[in-house]
Amino acid sequence: MKLICIGRNYTEHIKELENEKPSDPVVFLKPDTAILLKKQPFFIPDFSNDVHHEIEVLVKINKVGKYIDEKFAHKYYDEIGLGIDFTARDLQSKLKEKGLPWEKAKAFDGAAVVGKWVSKSDFSDINQLNFSLEKNEKVVQTGNTSHMLWKIDEIIEYVSKYFTLKIGDIIFTGTPAGVGRVDANDKLRGFLENKEMFSITVK
Repeated sequence: MKLICIGRNYTEHIKELENEKPSDPVVFLKPDTAILLKKQPFFIPDFSNDVHHEIEVLVKINKVGKYIDEKFAHKYYDEIGLGIDFTARDLQSKLKEKGLPWEKAKAFDGAAVVGKWVSKSDFSDINQLNFSLEKNEKVVQTGNTSHMLWKIDEIIEYVSKYFTLKIGDIIFTGTPAGVGRVDANDKLRGFLENKEMFSITVK
């Protein structure tokens, strides 16, 4: 399975990182080795002094698809989740300056938190989902999927042009504003519609 990640999908996050608003979704991949193992802490890697949290709504693909039309995209997932795309921001900045790929900053071991999964039928509208991240019991990121530049079904249509989607693939749909550094002993908790989806400790 693979992790397909969408960057720059919330306007306020684009502004906070002083990026340009893209004309198409920004797509990058993480390998399955990036998934943080259940009940394990997140260890800050020794190659970064500035790892940031990025809370994101997740979608799990439930059947194989290629060139999926937006109007059929809803048939390719039935579970919604929440996770973190950890980013070594200092390393990413150096790579971007040189026009190099981001993978070392985004796809390292443990860089993807995948929380619990919930049936999408539990929600009346997946394009109106509230989600948030607490760091040490203080809310540091909040978002609503209505603020996405590209909604979930649009993302599936777009990425399936380039990659065959397989059962178990996970799409990270982008992060809202409020990303920030994590430090040793931080406790991070993610909430989707006020339901706790994950809780991890930083080491």
